[in-house]
Amino acid sequence: MILHTIEDVREQIKNWKKEGLTIGLVPTMGALHAGHLSLIKKSVEKCDRTVVSVFVNPIQFCPGEDLDKYPRTLDADEKLCNDAGVNIVFAPSPKEMYGEGHILSNDFLTYVIPPYFYVDKLCGKSRVGHFDGVCTVVNKLFNIVQPDYAFFGQKDAQQLIIIKKMVKDLNIPVEIIPCPIVREENGLALSSRNKYLSEEDKKEAFVLSRILFNIKACYDKGITDVKALTETAYSFLNEHHNLEYLEFRDKENLEGKTVADKDTQVFIALKIGNVRLIDNILLG
Repeated sequence: MILHTIEDVREQIKNWKKEGLTIGLVPTMGALHAGHLSLIKKSVEKCDRTVVSVFVNPIQFCPGEDLDKYPRTLDADEKLCNDAGVNIVFAPSPKEMYGEGHILSNDFLTYVIPPYFYVDKLCGKSRVGHFDGVCTVVNKLFNIVQPDYAFFGQKDAQQLIIIKKMVKDLNIPVEIIPCPIVREENGLALSSRNKYLSEEDKKEAFVLSRILFNIKACYDKGITDVKALTETAYSFLNEHHNLEYLEFRDKENLEGKTVADKDTQVFIALKIGNVRLIDNILLG
């Protein structure tokens, strides 16, 4: 079933809690693809009931980003969820989530602000305020749905690390379940933003996974110097690629690494045309 109000969701959750059922939450912004479906499948297998939120969250978009053109495919998303065994699709409006008038700056709205150390790097450096918006909406969804488990994809690895930190620091009674990246046959990580890519751009986008897989292969052969591993990336780049960052960081706390080890995660972001893509790989 699809529900649009917090009150309706809470009423259903209350009934499930009375029955002692376990609840899984898969937070999404819609435009669902096979990556999302892998999270949904894990929730349906693990939990008695599954809730999928479909909400394009305005407070995690920075100025000049693609809020207005972000793909919205609610009818198709609902069908995919129903076919996958989802019990509730929660599709609220911004007004429902943030109130009458929804003035969405932190001058007027209470935000959840993650630690500066975790956000002042990688995607947080160019997307100032993005993770404030992510943590705020995820915290609200946790309060509304009260899940026992919440499922997040590892493609958004910085986001996953920050959400786990928020849950720990704020004593939120939910277990975060990380789910592996789902890739196309050629290695491109699935993303809703892939819909913006032309066929030619899609071919160029394979460079993200090529760089990461090559770094992993070099590490497996014994190369651990981060500078040397970074230099292996440049032969894959051309004039179509605008590299934003390629960084080696600890998989738990995002500390920078100068020597790679089994706990090192490699993060990459680049633009192809106007489309910003991210990917990552764990070396250990």
